[in-house]
Amino acid sequence: MKMVDVGGKERTERVARASAKVRMLPASLERIYQGQVEKGDVLAAAKLAGVMAVKRTPDLIPLCHPISVSAATVEISPCDEGLALTAEVKTVDRTGVEMEALCAVMAAALTVYDMLKSVDRGMSIERVQLEHKAGGRTGTWSRT
Repeated sequence: MKMVDVGGKERTERVARASAKVRMLPASLERIYQGQVEKGDVLAAAKLAGVMAVKRTPDLIPLCHPISVSAATVEISPCDEGLALTAEVKTVDRTGVEMEALCAVMAAALTVYDMLKSVDRGMSIERVQLEHKAGGRTGTWSRT
């Protein structure tokens, strides 16, 4: 194993977007939007967890380069049978931010699960995937 040498690469603007879904009971979703979750504001905590995960990605993923993140956002919205989560991460650096975007949606989804597990142990985290990346040697890619 080795960390890939990116020293010879040019710093370029890069962006990645990832998504995930947390499937839950309708009553659990209603608890979130009525502010009836014992631990507090689920959406705020999940968004914060996602942004924090972006900053800690190299600590979680072996051989992942620490990079200078320009921006990171996590959006959460209701969808069929639960919540849809999307993270977007930007940098101007020598390597992409796909892993950071994926870590963001996973941390956000796990936070939702943690905050609701006392009332809905049957939740599932599904469809964690890269949706889009742009920049760098390989250019732009989008899920169709």
